[in-house]
Amino acid sequence: MSQYTTGELAKLCGVSVRTVQYYDHRQILIPTQISEGGRRLYSEEDLKKMKTICFLRDTGLSLSHIGELLQSDSSKEVLSLLFDQQEAMLRDEAQEIQAKLEKIRELRRAVKKDTDFSVESISDKTHIMKNQKQLRKLHVTLLAMGLPLTAAQWGSVILWIKTGVWWPFAAYLALMIPYAIWASTYYFRRVAYVCPQCHNVFKPRLKEAFWANHTPKTRKLTCPCCKKKSFCVEIYQKEERL
Repeated sequence: MSQYTTGELAKLCGVSVRTVQYYDHRQILIPTQISEGGRRLYSEEDLKKMKTICFLRDTGLSLSHIGELLQSDSSKEVLSLLFDQQEAMLRDEAQEIQAKLEKIRELRRAVKKDTDFSVESISDKTHIMKNQKQLRKLHVTLLAMGLPLTAAQWGSVILWIKTGVWWPFAAYLALMIPYAIWASTYYFRRVAYVCPQCHNVFKPRLKEAFWANHTPKTRKLTCPCCKKKSFCVEIYQKEERL
């Protein structure tokens, strides 16, 4: 049966000797045996317990809670749930890393296929990828701000149909028009567009952007650089105020 000194146990668990000594002092990890010379010796079970303590510390539990947990009758069941939770979290992190790796591979393939490759084109592709998260956040923000007005719209329409009272709907329209102007201004000040022809990043005039034909990720605009009208890719780019 293997036995480990304080230093050996600390090295195997990636902690300092002082940490092992402190756990002993707190009676969270008591050595199985003390030699005649006073050396503390730890067993294989102690090693497993120490690794469990380190894991629980990494999950954010305090030493007091760890001590209580290890001494409880249901410690195995609780530990099993914690292990499952940690495993699920690590799997999610692994999926996020895998998704980022796939984006890098996609970008590399795009660069290899691009016969007109330039620093500008690779910059545009990277810029678009980096801005997707901020762009989604902007969409969610506007959607959340518009939900009360949507509720007011349907509420006033239903009230008009059922009772014949029309003025709440008129009041809704009076609020909706200035809100639409404000929301459009707020939105277009925080987005820009990449021309697929010359890779120029630009901000269109508010009137042109508002009435332009569009898809969820593109808008048909005239590039101020090459003067060509095409579906330009939308990116997040907050307007800087002087």
